[in-house]
Amino acid sequence: MRIPANVVTMKPGNGKTGVRRASGTTEGDQKVKRRALSSTVLAGLATAVLCSAFVGAGADTAQAQGFFERLFNPKYHRMQELKAREELLREKARTVRVSAPKFYTYKPDVWKRVSFAALAEVKTAAVTAKEDQAGEGEGVAADAAPAVLTEFDKARPALKGLDFEMLPEVADALKAFYREHPDFLWIEDGNVNSRALSAKMALADADKEGLNPEDYKVDLPTFEKAGTEMASADDDAAKLEREKALMSFELTFSSAVLTYVLDAERGRVDPDRISGYHDLPRHEVDLVAVLEEIKSKDDLEAYLVSRNPQNAQYAALKKELARLRAQDEEEGQIVIAPGTFLKAGGSSPEMKHIVAAINKNGSDALKEKHADTLAAYAGEEAYTPELVALVKDFQKENKLSADGIVGKNTIKAMVGETNAAKIAKVKLAMERRRWLPVDLGARRVFVNQPAFTATYYEPGKEPYSMRVIVGKKSNQTSFFYDKIELVEYNPYWGVPYSIIVNEMLPKLAQDPSYLDRAGYEVTTVSGHQVSSSSVDWYAVATKQQSINVRQYPGASNALGQVKILFPNSHDIYMHDTPTKSLFNKDVRAFSHGCIRLQDPKGMAAAVLGKSKDYVTGRINQGQNAQEDVTGNIPVYISYFTAWPNDEGTISYFDDIYDRDMYLLKALDITEQTREDARV
Repeated sequence: MRIPANVVTMKPGNGKTGVRRASGTTEGDQKVKRRALSSTVLAGLATAVLCSAFVGAGADTAQAQGFFERLFNPKYHRMQELKAREELLREKARTVRVSAPKFYTYKPDVWKRVSFAALAEVKTAAVTAKEDQAGEGEGVAADAAPAVLTEFDKARPALKGLDFEMLPEVADALKAFYREHPDFLWIEDGNVNSRALSAKMALADADKEGLNPEDYKVDLPTFEKAGTEMASADDDAAKLEREKALMSFELTFSSAVLTYVLDAERGRVDPDRISGYHDLPRHEVDLVAVLEEIKSKDDLEAYLVSRNPQNAQYAALKKELARLRAQDEEEGQIVIAPGTFLKAGGSSPEMKHIVAAINKNGSDALKEKHADTLAAYAGEEAYTPELVALVKDFQKENKLSADGIVGKNTIKAMVGETNAAKIAKVKLAMERRRWLPVDLGARRVFVNQPAFTATYYEPGKEPYSMRVIVGKKSNQTSFFYDKIELVEYNPYWGVPYSIIVNEMLPKLAQDPSYLDRAGYEVTTVSGHQVSSSSVDWYAVATKQQSINVRQYPGASNALGQVKILFPNSHDIYMHDTPTKSLFNKDVRAFSHGCIRLQDPKGMAAAVLGKSKDYVTGRINQGQNAQEDVTGNIPVYISYFTAWPNDEGTISYFDDIYDRDMYLLKALDITEQTREDARV
């Protein structure tokens, strides 16, 4: 191929580049042209080579030219780069996950060593007046009345050599109280008074309230044990020891009493330190006001017991705790072999234990209905039709699927739990009850997750209860309470960020237009609707971009026809669901955390104070609409593995989220901290 004459050439000899300029051009122009010509030459050479290759292979020149354009065309390369970038972003999006709330290593309330030396100085009114007179340069009259010192004032100097382990809020309350009331609460005429003995009885019986008496145990002062010798001693050392004993008992006992009050009213554990699934503000207790009340009361035992929750649920739990402790734990314990699985027509050596368990734990009505079957049974292993009918009725009575199959859940209902296991659950329930308001409200909705039930309460009406579906173990429903505000008909489903990232992004990585086709609306923060295929989902996943996704109302909408809102930071509410069959399951933990209601129209009608027909009519209008809920209706999304029914009978439930285990750990850590503080 011939090189054009105006192309740059190299001169031999001195190594410098020689330039032959075309007429009328500058040297800069020549350089540009030379670069362009060089590219042209290379392109021409490449075209010639490619054309030769294609022609030799039987392809035509147009094919070669097309391949060449793809190879050297900048737009083609840019398009390929964009495709590669999109694939990279999709790959990155697959790796992003929104983590669920976690369980924490529990950090208990910290006990601190506290000095009360600031209270050691006597500050009676008379002494202060004398000091003021002296400060003004006036002499104190010889016949001025001497300052009257209380027993507390006389013992104050001993505070300089004492310090105590206690909760910081208890220490603050004691300092504030004794600064304003410099007198003994628990000592009178140099001895422990009747008020202290009365309070001590309540502290010693703390186990009746599900608390630990060791946390409030205070030994009597040493001078009390030593008789009158120390009390009548005149030497200064003996007086100082006596005053130390007085002050040590006074402040230690006051600390124990206030700690009991805190534990009784707010619980020993701060639930929000257990996990991110707990959202329960800790009750505030005015401890100075408690000491003010104690000062004016004589029956301290009754007063302290009254600081525990005063409501029907707590009373039923306390009664059950006493009953279980009084019952002989080994008496009549029936064991059905683990792994037993029995269907109608089968046989098992465990049949006699099954019948015995029903005889022991079945209701009187059940046993009366099947009296002939029970009387005729003589220990046979065959699972006869009569025994199947007995088991089915037992299952119905215990709200199990009445299929006659004796499996894990039925066996658990038959043999129940050991007293020790029940006692543990009752004590945990008493602790959890302290986390909620004492008065739950006359009108309220109470959801108990382990029971898979929601109940509406209203004065003058029977409680309205229904089955619910709660969150999966990987998407647990939180434990909190709020206020019901709205009912929404034909609702949109605003997809939570966690579901967008964890569940939708993998689908969008395979099909960017998935949301458009599946009945979802995608909008920017300004409300502008966009195609799901136009969104940088990796930027959404990493919170570099905000996108709203919601599902249109309709038959396939995840929320069904109605939802009940109590706006909260957990995006949890109660709602309908298209998957009605799941309500037939005994264990109903299937949601992403929200509460699916078996009868959402009935619950909506209840909280609105309307009829069910009214709610149905609003839904049938086919429009998305909201209606305010009037009045104060709190909703409790709770977690109790032991809980009383409305007659006060305690039912026991599985710990579906292992929260009993974590609460037990928190209590163990709390007890260890307190034990260390007592040493």
